Amino acid sequence: MRTWIILISAVVILRLDAPVAAHHGFESEYDANKHVKLEGVVTQVTWSNPHMRVYIDVTGPDGKVTNWNMEMTSPNTIIRQGWGPNDLKAGERVIFTGFAGKVVESRGSLEMIMKKSDMKPLFGPGGPDAAQPVGQ
Repeated sequence: MRTWIILISAVVILRLDAPVAAHHGFESEYDANKHVKLEGVVTQVTWSNPHMRVYIDVTGPDGKVTNWNMEMTSPNTIIRQGWGPNDLKAGERVIFTGFAGKVVESRGSLEMIMKKSDMKPLFGPGGPDAAQPVGQ
C-alpha cells in the first residue's frame, strides 16, 4: 500500500511541474528573419508574469491599423533594468524594433522600444541572441 501512495504522489508532483517544462523559447514562436522597426501608439502595457507585454497600434501605408502584441521579459527583470510602471503609458508615440511572430506576424518579441518624445531606449536588447534567464 505504501508503494502505491509513493507512486501516486510522484505522478501528481510530476504533473504539477508540466506547465513549467512547457515554457517556450524564442525559436518556438518568433522568426529571427522577420526583424521589424515600426512606429506607433501604445494602447496598453501589461506588467504580468511570466512576460510583460506592450500593445502598440501601428498604421500601415494603406491606412490600416494593426495592434502589435509585443512580448518582453519578466516585470522583475524590467524593473532591474530601471524601467518602472509609470515610464510608458497608453497614448504615447513610440518607435520599436523586434521580431515578428511565426504564426501571427503582429504577435512579436520586443527588442527595443523608445518614446518618440525623447528618443531614449526604455528597453533592449532582446531577440534570439539575448541571454535567456535560467529555465527558459
